[in-house]
Amino acid sequence: MKGSEEDEFREFVGTRMERWRRAAFLLCHDWHLADDLVGTVVGKLYENWRRVSAADNPEAYAQRVLTRAWIDERRRPWRREHPADDVPDPGWTPPDQVGDREQLIGLLSRLGRRQRAVVVLRFYFDRSVEETAELLGISAGTVKSQSARALEALRTVSFVSGRRQ
Repeated sequence: MKGSEEDEFREFVGTRMERWRRAAFLLCHDWHLADDLVGTVVGKLYENWRRVSAADNPEAYAQRVLTRAWIDERRRPWRREHPADDVPDPGWTPPDQVGDREQLIGLLSRLGRRQRAVVVLRFYFDRSVEETAELLGISAGTVKSQSARALEALRTVSFVSGRRQ
């Protein structure tokens, strides 16, 4: 990679790294795994930077790499075990409302993996039904039904939580 290409790569990655980390966390609910996924994304983007930089939408390319890295990681046999408790993140908190972030994480944790992936891709990354289907390797109809079920589940949880307070 030439010096100018490397500078372009560093700028592209540097401006998106924290967003990718938060998105990865929304998918996997584990900050350490999120960091590993982002590392995988950066490595794959570096290996293929000429193709990525020439793509019509390098951001979408990176999102696809992140989503596929998460799907691949989920398939690993040792990932089928679920830890008893989440370890709190001792690191830096992104500049957002901590209460909102915690509420969002709590709500997303109530969804199944596929529903969570659909919701994050559709509403966090603002991907279309077709793009989400392609990224996850499922049909557009499945994306629509999973979105509808996930949103209904989130509404139910939000309504019940709101009445308790």
